[in-house]
Amino acid sequence: MMAAHTRTAVVTGGSAGIGLATAEHLVRDGWQVAILARDPARLEQARAMLATHGPRVLAIPTDVADPDAVDEAAARVEQELGPIGAWVNNAMSTVVARADEITPAEYRRVTDTTYLSQVYGTLAALRHMKPRGSGAIVQVSSGLGFRAVPMQAAYCAAKFAVSGFTDALRAELIADDLPITLSVVYLPAVNTPQPGWARNHSGYEQVIPDPLYDPRLCARAIVQMIDDPQREAWVGRSTAKMALGQALAPALADWQSASFIEAQQGAPGGDKPGNLEQPVSGPARIDGDSTDRVTGSRLEIFTSRQRDLVKAGIAGGLLASGAAAGLGLARLLRR
Repeated sequence: MMAAHTRTAVVTGGSAGIGLATAEHLVRDGWQVAILARDPARLEQARAMLATHGPRVLAIPTDVADPDAVDEAAARVEQELGPIGAWVNNAMSTVVARADEITPAEYRRVTDTTYLSQVYGTLAALRHMKPRGSGAIVQVSSGLGFRAVPMQAAYCAAKFAVSGFTDALRAELIADDLPITLSVVYLPAVNTPQPGWARNHSGYEQVIPDPLYDPRLCARAIVQMIDDPQREAWVGRSTAKMALGQALAPALADWQSASFIEAQQGAPGGDKPGNLEQPVSGPARIDGDSTDRVTGSRLEIFTSRQRDLVKAGIAGGLLASGAAAGLGLARLLRR
């Protein structure tokens, strides 16, 4: 049994991409980590990679769309590693296609894996955290969680739902005076293996538009929400621009988003079943295939405090310009 003071975290989707980068960051910081994912072979490879950094790592094959499996995983973590101090809901899936070309079954599965997996993970964490009155839960979302784009209707809708669920639950925790923190991290485009694994009906290889970020930088933002919990964080200037554009001029943002159809199209390709129903085989790796396009090592993280200051500045500017416009109109009417 590890020492009582050793911290334990759970990361879903922890065998590749952002999840593996987050688990690696936590292990390097001295956390014990449990990683949850579907593919036992890739999961074991990820566990072996992480274990080289020292603290204990537990790999639990789990379909996070199955609430019973998630509950069982949480119970096993508590038994084998100790009290869960942090839970990161990162697992996701998508279908690249026009909205009317995605089947009802595909919408359901994306909802199960991208939205309901975060619900199930959060509920499992709360069952153990609430009696202790402590813990941090981080929802990994996307700029597409407040500014939807074409060819990603199922994924965008699921990420929008994550925000609604988290806001409602946060208010309940405040009402119950429970110091369990809930944070949502809205990420930019990231260079992970996911584009090569996604189900794709578009007729083209999926291209993630620039700017493209290193998964390790996004992991840094996620871990920051555990170490210094805040309501939410926007990661990358592109995410901040999407949020502000949607808030200030949503109709204009609709027109700008239309260009994302062509921006996501690479070389012509056939229909790809992807990893929606079953995992795609492949090694445990953090990076995708577009390393040459990744932006620099500096990553902007706009936390809740900074975001509120930006919003206050914009609101003040709008009020001031509105007042000036009103005075101008009054002068014109007096003429």
